[in-house]
Amino acid sequence: MNAAGLSERPSEHASSEPARPPGRVAHLTSVHPPHDPRLSKQCMSLLAAGWDVCLVAQEGRTAIPGLRHLTIPMESSRLRRTFLSSWRVLRQALASGAKICHFHDPELVPVGMVLSLLGRKVVYDVHEDVPLQILNKKWLSPWLRRPMAMLTGSAEWLATRLFFAGVVAATPPIAKRFPARTTVTVQNFPEIVASAPAPTAQTLRQRPDRAIYIGSINENRGLREIIRAVHLSNNSATSLILCGQFTDPALEAECRALPAWKRVDFRGWQTSDQVLQALSEAKVGLVTLGPIPNYIESYPIKLFEYMAMGIPVVASDFPLWRSIVEDAGSGLLVDPLNPQEIAEAMDWLMSHPEDAAQMGVNGQRAVADTYNWPGEAAKLLALYDRFTD
Repeated sequence: MNAAGLSERPSEHASSEPARPPGRVAHLTSVHPPHDPRLSKQCMSLLAAGWDVCLVAQEGRTAIPGLRHLTIPMESSRLRRTFLSSWRVLRQALASGAKICHFHDPELVPVGMVLSLLGRKVVYDVHEDVPLQILNKKWLSPWLRRPMAMLTGSAEWLATRLFFAGVVAATPPIAKRFPARTTVTVQNFPEIVASAPAPTAQTLRQRPDRAIYIGSINENRGLREIIRAVHLSNNSATSLILCGQFTDPALEAECRALPAWKRVDFRGWQTSDQVLQALSEAKVGLVTLGPIPNYIESYPIKLFEYMAMGIPVVASDFPLWRSIVEDAGSGLLVDPLNPQEIAEAMDWLMSHPEDAAQMGVNGQRAVADTYNWPGEAAKLLALYDRFTD
């Protein structure tokens, strides 16, 4: 007998056959690359829980064992991506045989509605506050932005209440826009890097005076100000490791023309292992995104990746980010539009290795205790469990 007084003898219905997978799910995107961190973490967590997982995404790199990747061609035109790629995603979603379709782009809201009408359980993964994002789209005429934002918000409101079985929101403020009974907040926190001890003051002294930025590079990510801050540093040895891809060739040309570009080690897109290696070479992690509404209420994964590796951060002084960085004691806050402030924060951390090392320890502890993926994955799996009852 066990502690609860129940017999430990197997039920007469027990079988030696392996348990059946809980079901098949397709993750869908026409925008994100197949190696996108949020998609990859979700797919890996579902695979580990026994789900049969398929990824419908652009052609490209993915190295997740057991993941089926159904590809769609990459489109450079926004118009072709919105219509042609959406049609291709729909076809591949149906070809996957999945009963649950989990999509990651607002452009795919109509696709999700069609899949719902065809009997699929549809989940909308909301990475950004899309109406707020539209208000800052420079490629849209100013007089079109507000009507487009209102139209998009109305479409999301209708679809999530009448068509979609679930909503996965990347942050609590985003979640507030959707029905509470079908919405879960799954924040984009990093995996815990258990094998990465926080650098000590001694190891920080041994590293070159390098800051690092990882992630996508677009108009509002603050790269101009970062490169100018490198130029303004009181330490002529200060340099920048830059891991990511420019989304705008004109912005890349502008950054390359700045005087401090010669002190930038531009590595382009990097694998996860290469990013970890780059982080181990830096003294400071930079996350100085511009003060647009969509970023102010976001959780940038690079902030938590720096913290997970025990690197002190220089972050934009937004209220939400201040609550994270100050509470953890993991870095310094700056005006992201002020290169001089960024330069002074970098200089201070590089010249105070004991304090910087303690901030790194604090940040790593905060990630281990709170800001980590396993806790978020549990919420995602709980949502999926609703669909198997």
